[in-house]
Amino acid sequence: MHLLQGELQAGQRAVADLSTEDAWSAFLRFGRARFDTPDTPDADGLLFQYGTYSFDGPPTFSLDLTRQFEINDSSGDHHHYLQVHCELRYDSAAPLSALGSFESWFFHDTEDDLDQWAEGLTDRGAWAVVREHRPVEIRVYREQV
Repeated sequence: MHLLQGELQAGQRAVADLSTEDAWSAFLRFGRARFDTPDTPDADGLLFQYGTYSFDGPPTFSLDLTRQFEINDSSGDHHHYLQVHCELRYDSAAPLSALGSFESWFFHDTEDDLDQWAEGLTDRGAWAVVREHRPVEIRVYREQV
């Protein structure tokens, strides 16, 4: 989590002052860093997801950039996943709500290429809509799932 926060603050600006593009770039830098993870296909993954949700108040559009790590127990068996989130929340806007919801995963140590995955996401028409809006809140947190 601290590494992601460091990437977000690399431009010497407060996290609250970052644009959608700034947060995406920081997330990709964090996503390129490699960690010692179990030797399984889904041990280190990146998730790009968005939608309008009402988890703790009125419906809000959010873009959630997540890194997921598999954590094994002492015998090497799966124990849980640790997810580090960079959640961008936006004021309600019809163009954002009209996007619906979407998710896409990338996993290290597969045949997929991180740069191609990222480019595919930013080539989507939805990205042009999302990047035109400034987040009103950026939350960085981790959770065990």
